[in-house]
Amino acid sequence: MTARTLEPKPRVGDSEKMTVNLGVVDLGQVDLLVQEGFYSNRSDLVRTAVRNLLTQHGDTLRQTVARRTLTLGLQHLRRADLERAVAAGERLRVQVVGLARIDDDVTPELARAAIESVSVLGAFHASAAVRRALADRTV
Repeated sequence: MTARTLEPKPRVGDSEKMTVNLGVVDLGQVDLLVQEGFYSNRSDLVRTAVRNLLTQHGDTLRQTVARRTLTLGLQHLRRADLERAVAAGERLRVQVVGLARIDDDVTPELARAAIESVSVLGAFHASAAVRRALADRTV
């Protein structure tokens, strides 16, 4: 049985909410920039700041993604994908920076038979039963 990493899929616009704790002075300065029209709201400033920093570190991120053979963006696992892997005697290593999604019609048994490991930096969407089945394989 061989293990393989899945091919990258296109990036998607899925987003997750994040809490940022700022001091009152920082928050006041953010509000001032919003009032002055530099940003449409607080979230706009935070998104812009994060994207600028990610761009600044872009070379390092690209090198790390390539070195660690990670999928960047969306990795969508369908039942047919997993059945194909099992039939071929392959075990999948799901390694994603972004969103890993396993369809709701995937059974816990199929997920365990097809998936060797799951490592997600971002968000992992799967049924509760599949998540429990893969808990010992999630890094």
